[in-house]
Amino acid sequence: MSETMIALVTGANKGIGYEIAAGLGSLGYRVGVGARDAARRETAVGKLRAVGVDAFGVPLDVTDDQSVTDAAELIERLAGGRLDALVNNAGISGEMDPGWVQDPTALDLEVLRTVVDTNVMGVVRVTNAMLPLLRRSASPRIVNVSSSVGSLTRQSDPDIEIGPIMAAYAPSKSFLNALTVQYARQFARTNILINAACPGLVATDFTGFHGPRTPEQGAATAIRLATLPDGGPTGSFFEDDGIVPW
Repeated sequence: MSETMIALVTGANKGIGYEIAAGLGSLGYRVGVGARDAARRETAVGKLRAVGVDAFGVPLDVTDDQSVTDAAELIERLAGGRLDALVNNAGISGEMDPGWVQDPTALDLEVLRTVVDTNVMGVVRVTNAMLPLLRRSASPRIVNVSSSVGSLTRQSDPDIEIGPIMAAYAPSKSFLNALTVQYARQFARTNILINAACPGLVATDFTGFHGPRTPEQGAATAIRLATLPDGGPTGSFFEDDGIVPW
């Protein structure tokens, strides 16, 4: 009898993160629901359990070293000392001006620092803390939830409509993409596959519920990358239609 696969999804109490957790759970994964807010975390766990997902709560603030260390220890205790899939979904946009704009010429450096701490440094904190557990898996997978606004190719092409200027959020995703490549290089001779996923413009509270895509649709690429077969791609950036250019 095969062992139950274990996954951790950060920022999983709502939106795309919740749907990633639900999707992995529907595939038979036992899913750790990583979230800062205790009430929202346990509500999400309850909803997932109600639809048959083997879910458990993981108190997790990706900006706090001790919280991340404690989360790794909790997963080690509750999940048999192993982690098969890590989905780094937690992220913030940072304070926006009217029109969902972050003007680089007037950018508050504290906003930039806060966004990078969550969207980039938080991914490094969590990934490195979970690596000992991932290395115990036969087929470990890491997915970094990025965005097409982090694509320098698309952002610099005047013929592509990429939305408003977001001088903190968009570069944080470019930074995350670059880190994904560096991790992939480091893991090149291992069984760890790591990729970035673009969910598209999804109607969640993150976007003010604007966008043509549902959270379920937004979760699909991350779920696919978290369940890649051995020998699958690594160090790449994907959306529904295939590769996103860096």
